[in-house]
Amino acid sequence: MRHSLFRRALAPAVAATLLLAPSPALAAPPPPFRDPSLPLATRIDDLLSRLTADEKVSLLHQYEPAIPRLGIGVFKTGTEALHGVAWSTDYDNKGAVVKADGTVFPQAIGLASTWDPALVKQVGAAVGQEARGFNARNPTLWGLNLWAPVVNLLRDPRWGRNEEGYSEDPHLTGELATAYGRGIQGDDPRYLQAAPTLKHYLAYNNEVNRDTSNSSVPPKILHDYDEQAFKIPLQNGAANAVMPSYNLVNGRPNTVSPDLGGKLRQWAPQDIAVVSDAGAPSNLVNSEKYYATKAEADAAAIKAGLDSFTDNDTDGSITVAAVKEALSKGLLTMADVENADRHLLSLRFRLGEFDPPGRNPYAKITPAVIGSPEHRALARKAADDQVVLLRNNGNALPLDAAKNKKIAVVGPLSNTLYEDWYAGAMQYKVTPVQGIKERLGSAGTVASAEGVDRIALKDLSTGRYLTAPATTGKVTAGGTTAGTAESFDVYDWGAGKNTLRAAANGKFLSYSGGALVNDVDQPAGWFVQQQLKLDAQPDGSYVLEYAGNEVNEPWFGPNKFAVVGADGVLTISSPDAAHATKFGRDVLTSGVGSAVAAAKDADTAVVVVGSMPFINGREANDRTSTELAPAQRALIEAVQKANPHTVVVVENSYPTTGWDTLSVPGIVWTSHAGQETGHAVADVLFGDTDPSGRLTQTWYASDAGLPSILDYDIAKTGMTYQYYRGKPLFPFGYGLSYTSFRHDRVRATQANGKVQVSVDVTNTGARTGSDVVQLYSKNSGVQRLRDFSKVTLAPKQTRTVRFEVPVADLASWDVNRDRSVVAAGVYEFSVGRNASELSAPQPVYVPGERALPRDLSRPTQAQNFDDYSGTTLTDTSKTSGTSVAGVAGSWVAYRDVALTGPARFSASVSALVSSHVTIRLDSPTGRVVGTASVPSTGDRYAYTTVTAALAKATGRHDVYLTFDGPVNLATFSLR
Repeated sequence: MRHSLFRRALAPAVAATLLLAPSPALAAPPPPFRDPSLPLATRIDDLLSRLTADEKVSLLHQYEPAIPRLGIGVFKTGTEALHGVAWSTDYDNKGAVVKADGTVFPQAIGLASTWDPALVKQVGAAVGQEARGFNARNPTLWGLNLWAPVVNLLRDPRWGRNEEGYSEDPHLTGELATAYGRGIQGDDPRYLQAAPTLKHYLAYNNEVNRDTSNSSVPPKILHDYDEQAFKIPLQNGAANAVMPSYNLVNGRPNTVSPDLGGKLRQWAPQDIAVVSDAGAPSNLVNSEKYYATKAEADAAAIKAGLDSFTDNDTDGSITVAAVKEALSKGLLTMADVENADRHLLSLRFRLGEFDPPGRNPYAKITPAVIGSPEHRALARKAADDQVVLLRNNGNALPLDAAKNKKIAVVGPLSNTLYEDWYAGAMQYKVTPVQGIKERLGSAGTVASAEGVDRIALKDLSTGRYLTAPATTGKVTAGGTTAGTAESFDVYDWGAGKNTLRAAANGKFLSYSGGALVNDVDQPAGWFVQQQLKLDAQPDGSYVLEYAGNEVNEPWFGPNKFAVVGADGVLTISSPDAAHATKFGRDVLTSGVGSAVAAAKDADTAVVVVGSMPFINGREANDRTSTELAPAQRALIEAVQKANPHTVVVVENSYPTTGWDTLSVPGIVWTSHAGQETGHAVADVLFGDTDPSGRLTQTWYASDAGLPSILDYDIAKTGMTYQYYRGKPLFPFGYGLSYTSFRHDRVRATQANGKVQVSVDVTNTGARTGSDVVQLYSKNSGVQRLRDFSKVTLAPKQTRTVRFEVPVADLASWDVNRDRSVVAAGVYEFSVGRNASELSAPQPVYVPGERALPRDLSRPTQAQNFDDYSGTTLTDTSKTSGTSVAGVAGSWVAYRDVALTGPARFSASVSALVSSHVTIRLDSPTGRVVGTASVPSTGDRYAYTTVTAALAKATGRHDVYLTFDGPVNLATFSLR
């Protein structure tokens, strides 16, 4: 990995040695850590033995400094590579973000929509190759520990980072993460092409208060759902590192979760590193206040299993000082530091850093691979295959180029491609307009219009118009007439958020030092400072409100509204609309009118709508709505009215609502699919490619029925196809084709520890197409995807698709036994084209463990309840354990308990105020058999044992524990 750095670092020493050495025969042999013939553990031991205590501590920071005396260069964990090498931070320039200029593939949600692990592996391999190419270009900037893939499950479509994940299903997510990770790693048995990192462990799906919010996840959901997405790629050896997420799970920050050094490493067949998210170690002291000092926090994180601290940007001195303080106070031992170093060094050794030149095949990769023709072709293939056909009434699609020679392509995304936060800079961009023009060639014509209003804003107090300079500069109120300099294009992204593009120079207005300037090609940045609202006032005027991401930060201040000053400069300087400048909104060109004019005489109108990746939710910002922006909806309706032969392309990265009330005959969905988006749109619209993408999330009919985004118990909330009982707008796994398929003769048997299911799949249409055959099981009312196969069939061709599910994979968490169990019983297996359209279920009896009545006579973890109301889960101690946090009026239930006249209730509890736990039978208001008084223990982590005598009860009952005040309950028993 770092041969060039190694050579540069040693060059002076080597030259001196050559001058002084009497002969090559007397040259010192390389140290054992540079000997690739030795076992990895031996090499790591040797290198550690050569490091000073200070050097060992220095390796714990994200930027591991060079150790020149050993010829060791800088190593950095973390190059973003979610759908192509995206960006990195520059060690030599104070951590400045540097964007990559490589191949940009479809967003992760788009890659997943291919349902094609083989293709996803190819994409991962291309990303790994380009990572090596960038590393060869600048090894200090472009590290080979890649921070991808994101495997958080997409349980809620409002999550701002939906575009980064794969699916709401753990099996599909695990398989695709395995494919992407293996592609990145390469196929060499010894060396890694690059090292993928799974993000972000665990139960992380909200951006609001993400560093302080607690994901309260009952054991069954935690083990059967959230953990599985990480467990599958780790067990498959497809990841070399894991990043814990910012949030807390059951009361404990993931940065100090015992899982880091526990089950994560138990799942993986090879050593893995654990790297923190940016700033997360400091959050333990600052926002989370989990520890009083950084020394305590860093020590706890290292002991929990964290190896690399992404903290304080490029400044490793703060982490080093904290770790040294922890060592001096006995909070850590040097053995703890060395243990973390081993994981990090193992990564570096496998990347080939310490091996002689010529040994590592990936070290031969040069920057020539970046954006290669092969990778461009792969980007187009991936973009093609991720497109999902959502509606095709009356065979509106595909378009016939011979009959559709005049096409109108309109809409706010018709002739632009936007980058997202985790995308690199595209080397080229093929927009939908460009793709369709290229497809039609000289035989056809394409009319285009963005379909957005061009307006002028007149200061009603002076009659002067807001004016933008021809070059970048401040917006002023100077124009007396509405010319080009006074013209602004208004883009509606929904939720009241707009962007304004100055016609003067084609750049968007941004907040800068209190003023608005026309300075960027697209909205972007950590704080997206191009977001504005045009707020209508009762008197018919408008005020301009700044709506950038930072307006809710405490340091931003109260001023959000625009005022034209005496000098004519427009500034954001009023705290309310009452004191803001009032504007008249003059529409110079109607967006709907221009789109209708382009569409009315066309053979077909294509309306391209969707999201702006920096505005409609992304890291640090959840969506408040999944509805299509009102102006975009109005555009579709107007264009369809003008031209009934209208189809819609939806370009976004999350499920959107409202399509059931739009009557357009054809709708296709694409993610922001990178540089080849326009080609993919054209390929599918004209039928050059059969639309083979399938949805990886449930598209709900509206936002109205969605629960709080902070509620992670999907069994309670009914989220995802596994638990949803309503009728979705589009179900999980949904997608149409230009041909049709029939599934016949579904057979299911169980033998030799495996369930075998087969189905005959026939292409009943007139053209070749691809079907994603999906296998589901159902047991105890829970539906789960078990396997899938993407098959391409010629017209009338039939193929038998066979699935094999190990019985062990049918295991689910049993709260009674506190472990995963294959329950004996009948499992129903169905095959279909999505989670809602399935074959008749095939029952298969599976031998396993029989259900047992609850035995509460032994100590029972309170978290292992069967039902609850009002309680959450919290940490028993800062290092381990989960307790039930009860409040007044809340309860937990334990079903089917075999009672044999227990005499005493005993419980381990903590409380800050005195309270009671009441034991009831069969309902939260049922018969009281005992009440335990809970005293204040003075500290939430100080537990005491309380007892209560019980009235005699026998037989099978549901036992309820009810709370009349705040109590943390760790364990209990009825004896």
